[in-house]
Amino acid sequence: MKLSEIADNAGARKKRMRICRGIGSGKGKTGGRGGKGQTARSGVRIKGFEGGQMPLHRRLPKRGFNNIFRIEYAEINLDRLQEAVDAKAVDAGAVVNAEALVAAGVVRRAKNGIRLLGRGELTAKLNIEVHGATKSAIAAVEKAGGTVKILAPVQAEGEAA
Repeated sequence: MKLSEIADNAGARKKRMRICRGIGSGKGKTGGRGGKGQTARSGVRIKGFEGGQMPLHRRLPKRGFNNIFRIEYAEINLDRLQEAVDAKAVDAGAVVNAEALVAAGVVRRAKNGIRLLGRGELTAKLNIEVHGATKSAIAAVEKAGGTVKILAPVQAEGEAA
């Protein structure tokens, strides 16, 4: 076998269908779009249009509400924090806060603050400053010899100070 003899298996590479290229192509004239009208055009197709009948999404009642004052926290569990300490991404001697966790790549962004959750075990003695923590997380950190300081929540963008 030579380098020039190497080839794909027969039928491994199939040429794409070139639509709208004449009647002999098998996909000419309407190009697989059917007849005339809005559906034959590009970029305009009404999703959920029911021929003039009131669409289902407008017939059904609206439910619930969106709380515009909601504070969204970036959540982190104890096991993830312990992994970061073991990998030397987070310095156990320094204060562990939102800036340190973002810099270490443990959380992508701090949102309106960090909330500590209690999944997993913590063996490192850490001084943690977060914006919220569960009772089980606080108990686990204090059991390991560390401290948890709860900070005031960060104001969301667009909120009055």
